[in-house]
Amino acid sequence: MSSNGKLLAVEVMMELVFVHGWSVTNTDTYAQLPQAIVKLMDPEIALSIRHIHLGRYISFDDEVRLNDIAKAFNDARVDLLGDKPFAVITHSTGAPVMRQWLQMFFGADKISDCPLTHLIMLAPANHGSALAQLGKSRVGRINSFFSGVEPGQRILDWLELGSDGQHQLNLHWLKEFTLEGPLPFVLTGETIDSQFYDYLNSYTAEVGSDGVVRVASANLNFSHLLLEQTAHPLTSFDGRRISTLQLTNHSTPRQQTAFEVINNASHSGSRKGIMGSVTSKNAAKKPVVQRILQCLKVSEPQQYQRLCEQMAETHSVKRKQRTCMLVVRVIDDTGLAVEDFDIILLSGAEFVPGQFAKGFMLDKQRNHSNNHVVTFYFDANKLAKVSDGKIGLRVDPRPNNGVCYYRSGEFHSDGEQVQVLLQADQTTMVDIVLQRQISPKTFTLVDSEHGGDFSHLADD
Repeated sequence: MSSNGKLLAVEVMMELVFVHGWSVTNTDTYAQLPQAIVKLMDPEIALSIRHIHLGRYISFDDEVRLNDIAKAFNDARVDLLGDKPFAVITHSTGAPVMRQWLQMFFGADKISDCPLTHLIMLAPANHGSALAQLGKSRVGRINSFFSGVEPGQRILDWLELGSDGQHQLNLHWLKEFTLEGPLPFVLTGETIDSQFYDYLNSYTAEVGSDGVVRVASANLNFSHLLLEQTAHPLTSFDGRRISTLQLTNHSTPRQQTAFEVINNASHSGSRKGIMGSVTSKNAAKKPVVQRILQCLKVSEPQQYQRLCEQMAETHSVKRKQRTCMLVVRVIDDTGLAVEDFDIILLSGAEFVPGQFAKGFMLDKQRNHSNNHVVTFYFDANKLAKVSDGKIGLRVDPRPNNGVCYYRSGEFHSDGEQVQVLLQADQTTMVDIVLQRQISPKTFTLVDSEHGGDFSHLADD
């Protein structure tokens, strides 16, 4: 029995629920993983396999939101299990669904009462997918993502890199996740199955992903930086006096999340799919199956921590190229989005652009729905070699003059900090807060003697 009294002893039957990505319409998508788990699980632990088929609750309408699916899951869960403890294995978008459900129904003050004991996420889109920006018609043709079912627009909006939904859910995770609730595990791959390669879309074969979800996007070990503009000036690389972006907060999860990159695993498919390739014949030799069985046997925090360390050591071995993601969101001190800006990355002792190793940036994507969010994708090995270990960024916002405007700002890290702020296989979320500059002439009070026409003030 665990310290919170909720995790299951071996003599108690464990209810096991599978939650696939939201657009799946057939339980065949689980391949033979459920049967393999029952067959290979420690005989002292009884397993009852339950499928909650999300397609029963979703019309694939464009108005369906992640919150709607989470609510539908809860209704199904109550009908099927009541308040019985249960474990969940998710795939792809199923992970955000379950995390949204946790937030909606078992916030920080209720997490110890949550009946979910284990949350095992396979290839989860926790920080979205670069494919989501392609649009409904193109994404619907990529079988490895949505199994051939045309997706709804609201879910695509959530999955687009840097969406508001991800930002809110991930900040909640940073602040609220503890081992008092369900034990989370992330297992993902970085192998490309040529069977699902789309020759019109390079994202299906990009480095550091499984063809759909990047390793850094799956990982729930991530960080959040808050950079706030101050009046303190500094001399920029172009000789201008630029205001400082001061690092006022650097947040990481209160607890490490168990995370591993599974060898030779792609997002979907019967050949290499992290779940779809499991059969009754190969299950005993499948690393993902063996790891799931280990995860389900964890029953207390000390065991969890040991498995975290083992998984971290395993997934780092023999991986030559590793990647990381930087999600930058720009707002002003009134809370409004700054939608027109350029981001310039800086490095070295002088904090100038152009000194990064060739090919360090793998991708850059601006969110369609939120123009104030830009996601960068880096080769982590090349990024780690920046001069003096110093990294920085500059934001040049617009408008930069007039009655109401913004000033440019720069952030400069301390020495040897690049690998702290941008870690391999992880995502770094950055919120930049600019000071909105408002001319004193915007609103004035005058006495009656000085009244008259004031249209010229706007041109002064």
